[in-house]
Amino acid sequence: MNKKILFIILIIILFGITSLIIYTNFIKENLRINKSGVIKFINLESGFYGIIGDDGKNYQPVNLSNEFKVDGMKIKFEGRLRKDLSTIYMWGEPVEILKVEKINN
Repeated sequence: MNKKILFIILIIILFGITSLIIYTNFIKENLRINKSGVIKFINLESGFYGIIGDDGKNYQPVNLSNEFKVDGMKIKFEGRLRKDLSTIYMWGEPVEILKVEKINN
């Protein structure tokens, strides 16, 4: 095979890989949310803690720490929506909590 053709193929492959990395980071960044809401114990199946957002949506945190598992606690949180997860509860949208803080009344 000609060296020019190999070089062109290599450039096309590198361009494709770079584009895929940029697109993946763009998608991940767009799945980030900053919300506030109320922690609620949801009595389904064996029970779990969810977040009822001030925007009216339900969020199911997949990694909420124990100190925030308090029914009725008002919080502000930053998270990443997990479109790649399904849960047994079928309640709310799964969200990975990146930062959370209690809102004092």
